[in-house]
Amino acid sequence: MKILAFGATNSKRSINKMLAFYAAQQIENAEINLIDLNDYEMPIYSEEREEEHGIHALAHHFFNNISEADLIIVSFAEYNGTYTAAYKNIFDWASRIDMKLFQNKPVLMLATSPGPGGAQSVLAAAIASAPYIAADVIGAISLENFYEHFDIDKGAVTHSAFNQALTHAFNTLGESAMRTSQ
Repeated sequence: MKILAFGATNSKRSINKMLAFYAAQQIENAEINLIDLNDYEMPIYSEEREEEHGIHALAHHFFNNISEADLIIVSFAEYNGTYTAAYKNIFDWASRIDMKLFQNKPVLMLATSPGPGGAQSVLAAAIASAPYIAADVIGAISLENFYEHFDIDKGAVTHSAFNQALTHAFNTLGESAMRTSQ
């Protein structure tokens, strides 16, 4: 299985990127493509820029990463209750290739924050947008108080309810794959 994993932020110390990578590692024998949104920095999207220069090459690269994946794991950082500007800009550019950006692929949506909210507002927004962007959401899990529930040295979540929800989401993925093959 090929997994595309990323934190939906351009923070170099992203706790969401750590969480996405942890989740991806829970699938045995997976080929993990952990990307950094800093590698996809583009001018702020506008119709005029698209008309003048076409769709940015990095948007095509991001879209192709999704195309090549069997599963997408994205962990959303929350800035002021919504998506980060870095994620939203990449999304805006790549969605011009195809609005169904996630291409009906299974998507595990995660979110975390240092505080008790666990970035649930942005996670709710991502879930709500899923049908419009062709994301087959197999689970949506928030981890509150990241530094209390994530062992940085081991790179592991220590919160049992989160890990149970993660296992359930991956079991859903297996059931979905079995239904598709029948």
